[in-house]
Amino acid sequence: MNLEQYRVFYQVCREGSITAAAKVLCVSQPAVSQALKQLEEGLGCELFVRIPRGVRPTQAGELLYTYVSKGLESILEGEERLRKLNNLEEGEVRIGASDMTLRFFLLPYLESFHEAYPRVKVTVTNGPTPETLAFLGQGRIDFGVVTAPFTCKNEVRIRPVRKIRDCFIAGEKFQKLQGKMLRYEDLTRLPVICLEKNTSTRRFLDDYLAGHHVTLQPEFELATSDMIVQFAARNLGIGCVMRDFAEDKLRQGEVFRLCFQEEMPEREICIVTDTKNALSPAAKRLIDQMWDIE
Repeated sequence: MNLEQYRVFYQVCREGSITAAAKVLCVSQPAVSQALKQLEEGLGCELFVRIPRGVRPTQAGELLYTYVSKGLESILEGEERLRKLNNLEEGEVRIGASDMTLRFFLLPYLESFHEAYPRVKVTVTNGPTPETLAFLGQGRIDFGVVTAPFTCKNEVRIRPVRKIRDCFIAGEKFQKLQGKMLRYEDLTRLPVICLEKNTSTRRFLDDYLAGHHVTLQPEFELATSDMIVQFAARNLGIGCVMRDFAEDKLRQGEVFRLCFQEEMPEREICIVTDTKNALSPAAKRLIDQMWDIE
């Protein structure tokens, strides 16, 4: 006996006809009859009797159907759920992202993805890059959208998707610095506002300035770049942020960008996945939308 024979048996019981079951199964009538014959021989009992308009199960057939129907219907339900997952009619995507990557990269893609696949649940865990990488390693998210630089295990696949640049900004209290060509060591004599140390942005800044033999002692260490922009606009110090965060205030003239003899290099927003963990169809589709190989 095999599963296909039980599938034939199940369908004949439901249809009450070998001919009708053959149509549903898309096989020939002799193939259905042969499968039933093999099943009856294997089980050692008769499962159907002929009636004027088809067949009906014997007492043994009715007993077998009560068990076969439970198992086969569970299989069919499982197949249907998988079909829905593959067609993105249901499912879930779990993403890790920082405020920066969510706002300036991920959000438009989430909007279009939700519009195309409204029945797929999207969960975003918000946190700095080190926390996102930890969640990825623990299997708590399907993929992360993080900012370089960062260190990770060999099993992590990294796909750069957008270049970004950081800058220093200040309010009108520091107007005398506007237009001047500064050196990074000048920052040691100014009140500086930075992100907290558990972020890739702060690590990038500290490492870059260390290369210029400069170590900052920030006046303020804040949790979000938005707050840095607000603090700088209120003249509480020189803020270091990814440039996109300051665009509105720069355009409105509430802050200005400081100029240095050497501009900080660009870095990247990256999609990170764990090669040890298989991606769901929904996660694959969303990554494909964000990652243009061309």
